[in-house]
Parts: sequence; C-alpha cells; structure tokens
Amino acid sequence: MDLFEDDAPERGGNAHEFTVSEISGAVKKTIEGEFGHVRVRGEVGRVTVARTGHMYFDLKDDRSVLASVSWKGQVAKLTHRPEEGMEVIATGRMTTFGPQSRYQLNVEDVVPAGAGALMAMLEKRRQALAAEGLFDAGRKQPIPYLPEIIGVVTSPTGAVIRDILHRLRDRFPRKVLVWPVAVQGKSSAVEVAAAIRGFNAMTPGGALPRPDLLIVARGGGSIEDLWGFNEEIVVRAAAESAIPLISAVGHETDTTLIDHASDRRAPTPTAAAEMAVPVRSELQATVAQFGARLGQCSRAGLDRRAERLRDLARGLPRMDALLAPYQQRFDAVETRLPGALRGAISAKRIELSEHPLRPGLVMRPLERSRDRLAAVAARLPGAHQSGLAQKRLRLTGLRLNPGALDAALKRERRDFDRLAARLRPELVLDRVGRLRERLAALERLRGTLGYEATLARGYAVVRGDGHVVTDRASAQAATSLEIEFRDGRMQVGPASAKPRRATATTPPEQGTLL
Repeated sequence: MDLFEDDAPERGGNAHEFTVSEISGAVKKTIEGEFGHVRVRGEVGRVTVARTGHMYFDLKDDRSVLASVSWKGQVAKLTHRPEEGMEVIATGRMTTFGPQSRYQLNVEDVVPAGAGALMAMLEKRRQALAAEGLFDAGRKQPIPYLPEIIGVVTSPTGAVIRDILHRLRDRFPRKVLVWPVAVQGKSSAVEVAAAIRGFNAMTPGGALPRPDLLIVARGGGSIEDLWGFNEEIVVRAAAESAIPLISAVGHETDTTLIDHASDRRAPTPTAAAEMAVPVRSELQATVAQFGARLGQCSRAGLDRRAERLRDLARGLPRMDALLAPYQQRFDAVETRLPGALRGAISAKRIELSEHPLRPGLVMRPLERSRDRLAAVAARLPGAHQSGLAQKRLRLTGLRLNPGALDAALKRERRDFDRLAARLRPELVLDRVGRLRERLAALERLRGTLGYEATLARGYAVVRGDGHVVTDRASAQAATSLEIEFRDGRMQVGPASAKPRRATATTPPEQGTLL
C-alpha cells in the first residue's frame, strides 16, 4: 500500500505549465481588452516627471490607488497638467507593466473634476506665485502717458483687435504692432508667453521698433476658455516684462492670474485702449487752455513790472541834475591844465641844470678810459708774438715727435704680423671640419631617437581634430582622424584628403604609436 501511494501521480500533475511571460501576456491581453478606453475620477497623488519627459502619478480615492503614466508625447497634449491634490477625470486605457507585475492607466488627457476643482487649483497657484513676489505692487511700472508704439497680443481674427484699433483711432491714433496668438486651447499659454517675451526682445529703434506699451487682450468666456491666462508660464512672462503691460482678459467680472502680474488691469479690451492713450481733442483743448493761461499770466506779470518800474523812476532825480556838479568840476580842471603843464616843465629844467651829473663831468672819465684802451691796443701785437713763441718752445720739448710715432707704428705692425701667422687657413679649416663631424654625429643620434625612426618600423601617429589621440574614447569623439606613416599623412573621416608628405620641419608630438 505504501509503495502504491509513493508511486501515485501528484494531484494536478497533468495540468498545462505556463511560463511567466505567457501568464503576463495573458493578463495584459485581458486587461487591455476589457478596459480599452476608460475615464477615471480621483485625486492626484505624487507627480514625477522623468528626465525623458514621461510623467508618472497616482490616482487615488479613500480606498485604492491606481498607478498612472503619460508618455512624453501625451504630456505635451494634456489639457491640464496634473498637480498633487487636484481632483481630476483622467481619460486613457488600462495596461500592465510585466517587469514589475502591476497594472497602470496610460493617461491621454486630464481635466479637473468640475469648476470647484478648477477654482481650488487656481487659488493654490495664485498663492504660490504671490509668495514669490510676482504680484507685489513694487514690481509694477507706470503706464506711459502717450506711447509711440503699442504692441497688442491677441487673436488677429476676433472682434477684440477691431475694438482696440477703433478705440485708439478715435482717441489718439498710434502705431500698433499685433502679435497673433491663440487665445484659447492647449497652445494658448505658450503662444501668449512667447509673444510677451518676443516684444521684449525687440531692439529699440530697430527695423521693427520695440513697443512702449503692451496690451494682452481677449474677449469674455468661461473659466475653461480663459484658463490659458492662468498658466504659470504666462504669469511669469508678464511679471518679467520690461515693457509696461495692460491685461484686458474677459469681461469686467472675469479675473485671471495675468491680471495680478500685469502693471495695469483693464476690465475690457476697449477700456485697455482708453487707458493706453488720452483723447486727442481733449488734450489739444487742455494744451490750448494752458497756452491761453500762460499768455494771460505773462502779460499780467509784464504789466505789473512795468508799473513798478514807472513808480521807481518817479522817485529818482533828473539825469542833468546828477551830472551838473561833475561837469562843472571838469570845466575848472580844464582851464587850469595848460598853466600847470608849463610850470611843471620849468621846474624840471631847473632841477636838471643843478644836478651833479652834468655833461662836462661825464665826458672827463670817458676820455681817460679811451686813452687807456689806445695804450693797450698798441702793446697787443708784441705780446701776441711773444706768447706764440713760448707755446712753440713748449710743444717742441714734448715726446710726441714724428720719429717716436713711426717707431711705435713699426712695433705694432710686427705684432700684427705674428698674430696673422698664427691664424693660418689650414688650421681654421681643420677646426671647422671637426665641428662638422660632431654635428653629423648629433644628427644621426637625433634620427635614431626621433619618432620618425619609430614610424619607419611600422608604427603610426593618430591625430583627431588637430590634436594627438592617446585613447579610444578620444578617437571615437573626434569628427575626423589623421594618421601619420613613415612616408606621409592620411586623413580619415569627413575631411578626407590625399596624404601629405611629412617634412623635417613638422614638430614631433607625443602621441599614440600604432
């Protein structure tokens, strides 16, 4: 009995054996066939974006968690990016991930689960951006009073742009640059942000001048229609704008996040045009009124000053009364002047005649000096001849005579002849020959130790992009390679060319010898 029981086949031993991959494939086929297209409502849990661009997140309720994934191409097409804590409705298909034995939802689109969720997400985003200081009043710029060029970011086909242009034309015609964008849909936020940054990137005074004021406008709509102006990329572009910006999105009761980040909010696009420019006729009337007031004030001031001047002039004495005493003094001085001049000349003449330096006294010293000069001139020729004779005798007594100079010259010539005899041509040629042999020996040693001799034994130098390659990684990274052989170089790669002959002037480089 025991032997029979031991030999009996095990229970279920004849059942089919599945491999792990077969079981995984069967489960995958069952799940994808049963749940090919589903819409799942839940709260978004953790959200992770991989470096590849794929997004992984969880959908959960109070009892279960469903792993979800959106591939890179699907992430770019999502209507709303899932954020942790949002309640959403995800549309996609169920699939499995065999390597980890789990099922997951491949999400193709995500929408908030009702307006309440949208408003909660909007409030959360508003608080986060406000915490960064993007809505601070200190960041806002004043709107220019009369801009030369106005940039408008809106749809080119809607009624908004026509209302803005019509209102500007009625109030004060200005140059307008329109940047067409989609004001609704998935691409709306990206295009609006790109338009704001594009206007700011223009060069002032260039071929297409940079605007002095920007208007971001759109007509009214539901919160979903205006959602593009609540995106973070649009809010940051508006806050970073160096050009003053007016937001005119929706009707008066509509509020978006770009309204908080802009420098001025207009309740409607038409109101934005009214904020941008003043009324030309009113401005002209105001200027005319100011001009008239300025003229009246100027005339009144001149009249008051003229009257004051006349009052002061009546208190001054007459001019002839002021000048009469001085004229009388001048006449008296004029009558005394001739007699005074004659008296002064007479007094100076008497004073000069009694002065010690009379002409007779001056001439006597002058005659004595002239006599001494004549006596010295008479003795000068004899003294000159005597001095020359003394100098000649002193020169004759010196040792610098022609005979001594000739003897010294002969001695120097003999010394020079002895030195020339020592410098014979054969001795010079012999020394040059020894130096040439030494140079040849050094050249042979250089050729033996140089890398050209190594190339002659079958090695080669590899260069990549002009630099010596010493390892495999550098060779793979180079766009082209150059190999130097014994008889020349060869180019390998896109810049291939005929091998060029290595020359003696090519400087040897340390490199890889193959």
